[in-house]
Amino acid sequence: MLAPPSEPTAASLFTPRATIDADGTIEVYASLFGEVDQARDMMMRGAFAETLAARNIRRVPMLFQHDPSEPIGIWMELREDHRGLFARGRLIPEVARARELLSLLRAGAIDGLSIGFRTSKARIDPKTRIRRLLAVDLWEISIVTFPLLAGARVRAVKQATSKAKLSRVRTRAERPVHAGATTALRRTSGRPAASFV
Repeated sequence: MLAPPSEPTAASLFTPRATIDADGTIEVYASLFGEVDQARDMMMRGAFAETLAARNIRRVPMLFQHDPSEPIGIWMELREDHRGLFARGRLIPEVARARELLSLLRAGAIDGLSIGFRTSKARIDPKTRIRRLLAVDLWEISIVTFPLLAGARVRAVKQATSKAKLSRVRTRAERPVHAGATTALRRTSGRPAASFV
């Protein structure tokens, strides 16, 4: 059984969500609790507890764009804390795509994170139509161009203090991608299926 999440401190609330080390090690929040994504899903505290207790960390691949033929690294630590799903992993420099991604991440050209999962337990609020995810089976964590959850992004150490906003062009470009992709990825015969956020 996992230890209860620690309470937030002032320092933890204002630390960068991710860092990139010289050897390709990254620290990220792959999912954030209590935040509504573009598919109107909200991950709840404890949603990953069963998966993390039952599954070996090596059984949760680090992928590029949710593509199973594009493994790019390994996760060395996965855990829930007061903010969300914390992940520490390493891009493998011997993999060509990982080398490219490391350069793109450092340049800020790509910075999205997304998780692939199967919903085990959820509740839809009848008023807001927000689906609260209470338990999920985590399949993989990907570095992506367009994350459904705006806060799930990788930021290099040098860029962690900047408060740059996404351009209007990028914001508009992300909307139609998610609107079409959400329906295709989340629904099979009218019932929620595998999800990517």
